[in-house]
Amino acid sequence: MKMKTYTPPVARALLGLIFVASGANKVAAFEGTQQYMAEYGMPATALLLGGAIVVEVAGGLSVILGYKSRIGAAALILFLIPATLIFHTDFSQQTQVIMFLKNLSIMGGLLLLMAHGPGPYSLRPGGDRGS
Repeated sequence: MKMKTYTPPVARALLGLIFVASGANKVAAFEGTQQYMAEYGMPATALLLGGAIVVEVAGGLSVILGYKSRIGAAALILFLIPATLIFHTDFSQQTQVIMFLKNLSIMGGLLLLMAHGPGPYSLRPGGDRGS
């Protein structure tokens, strides 16, 4: 079936793209992002921002390429949980409600990837076991 062949790599690309783009944006606007984080009372913003960039870019590429994608998906979920709870819980603002729900939806996609593996056209080691 062509759908089973081509859907997983397209889905991985769509799922991982937001993280790679977000990490790249954080690099481009490092100081502004640090200020934004500080407004939420976060300590050690340079260290935490550097970690966020690494997790987003490495995790996003892992998902897109299908290489160690279960580990990448787990890392992204562990990143999304505090990010969502810190930055997107002002439910008096409709935009924040949407961002909160978007992050939950992304976590759902990442959980599916963890459960079913990367599928075809992935760089997974070890054949069809999925990584």
